[in-house]
Amino acid sequence: MTASSETETRRKRLLWRATHRGIKEMDLILGGFVVQHLGGFSEDEITDLERIMEIPDQDMLSWATRQAEVPPEHLSPLLTRILAYTP
Repeated sequence: MTASSETETRRKRLLWRATHRGIKEMDLILGGFVVQHLGGFSEDEITDLERIMEIPDQDMLSWATRQAEVPPEHLSPLLTRILAYTP
């Protein structure tokens, strides 16, 4: 498998995961953001998004709705952009 085909496989997997979260609000927020921006992500951003995908929906939704602060260990420029996204 070439590096570009591996990257494309990662992108497809991330797109599916972002749009099938389990909580409709996160499908709209995270999925909408990923649909719009995934094609332009660098390898580092893809890796960061893979890490972000492991965060439970309930946590991300509380951060997106400003009901809770994002813990420092989860903060990243990409997560900040995702949480600021308005579908």
